[in-house]
Amino acid sequence: MRSIALLIIAPAVLLTAGRGALAQGAADSAAIQRRLEAVEAELHAIRRQQAAASPPWAQPVRLPEVEQEVSHRGSAGYESLPPAYACPSSSCPPTAAMCACGGGAAASKFPSVTLSGFFQADAGWFSQSPLNLTTVGDIQDGADFRRARLLAKGDVYNNVGYMVEMDFAFPGRPSFMDVYVEGREIPLVGTLRVGQWRQPYGMDELTSVRELTFLERALPFAFAPFRQIGVGLMNHDPSESITWAASVFRFPSDVFGSNVGDDGGYSMASRVTALPWFIEDYQLVHIGFDYCYIDPGNDAVQYRNQPEFFVGETGGGLVPTGVPSQVPFFVDTGAINTVNTHLYGVELGTSWGPVYAQSELQYAVVNQINGPLLAFPGAYAQVGWFLTGESRAYSRTNGVFSRVQPIRNFGFGPQDGFGAWELAFRWSHLDLNDDNIQGGRLNDLTLGLNWYLNRYTKLQLNNIHAFLDNPTFGPSEANIVAARAQVDF
Repeated sequence: MRSIALLIIAPAVLLTAGRGALAQGAADSAAIQRRLEAVEAELHAIRRQQAAASPPWAQPVRLPEVEQEVSHRGSAGYESLPPAYACPSSSCPPTAAMCACGGGAAASKFPSVTLSGFFQADAGWFSQSPLNLTTVGDIQDGADFRRARLLAKGDVYNNVGYMVEMDFAFPGRPSFMDVYVEGREIPLVGTLRVGQWRQPYGMDELTSVRELTFLERALPFAFAPFRQIGVGLMNHDPSESITWAASVFRFPSDVFGSNVGDDGGYSMASRVTALPWFIEDYQLVHIGFDYCYIDPGNDAVQYRNQPEFFVGETGGGLVPTGVPSQVPFFVDTGAINTVNTHLYGVELGTSWGPVYAQSELQYAVVNQINGPLLAFPGAYAQVGWFLTGESRAYSRTNGVFSRVQPIRNFGFGPQDGFGAWELAFRWSHLDLNDDNIQGGRLNDLTLGLNWYLNRYTKLQLNNIHAFLDNPTFGPSEANIVAARAQVDF
């Protein structure tokens, strides 16, 4: 009976004790809550006092930490951002340009940045006829970094972008390449660019050096104004079948984009392209027309070129005395005292599946100071055939052929293959003889084999046979076997 009584009484005792503990806990919780409310009221009062004592733009604004997302191409940059804190006023103050006005909006993605770069490592082996040795000297075999570049590009607003590119292999080390700011989507204008960049003249000249079929541009590249400092406009029609560009620039500019002089130096370039026949990016016909006027600031121009390959040594201690330390210029006008120069160019290109071709004819007409009018012609024609079935892409907004994407990248996985293989041939011509200027005549025949391991890795092999006709020594020949490894990112 005693055990039964205990079983009845014990739960009642425990229940009574639990109720007492809960009552005490509730009282303590209420006291804590009252204390928290008092502290919060004090904080609100302090904040109101600070707000009354200083203007909204002087108040500290807490910004989210931004994790930069760096992409390979395009305008990516600050792509994915966490929610931002609201501005302290209805409009963003000067010290809070990155805040999210309006409350709850995503933070600005500007400025954005895309990091990129590439390098080209070259090697060349030369053989020369006896007369060519006499004409240009004993050219040495060698290896060199032809280009080694880093660049940053991006946007600082929806329609304002920039690019800064440096080369660490060119003279100057580093040297300025494309360094500019541009405004885009301007009504009736398109893009307005200010800075240094490749001026709008020539299809070969405006093709990215990362995407050249051969190791170097063709011989008429000697005429191009190429990179100069100035201002330009560029645009295309809504169907992207016609492009046009024009610029005004200072000439000549050095490797740091500098041009200083009181008189002359003001020049212009223009280019128009069209697609009279177009089915898709690998079935098309391209035509283009180029014109450039140059008033050289130093009252002189000089046209010269090497046989479409360059390798050099600048240390001074590795090359035998009396021989060239780099590939010499095979043709050279020397400095021509010049009032102005007119450059004319015509472009033709076509693509049909795995086969593509392009050619250009250019003339440089030089108005000498106290001398006759000169005309120097240059031309080239090249064709490429992808043995593995790829096609060379075409950029409709830039009017040039562009990057190759292998059908299957080189590798050993189930989706991999042998990469893309391309066989290419080019004839190139430059004649720098006219009247009192006898700079020589050069013809190159080049056979090329390109292996694209993937979109960003390329191995190239060129066999260049140069036919030189020198006014003093007569005709001679040289043969160059050249190789390149290129990686861009």
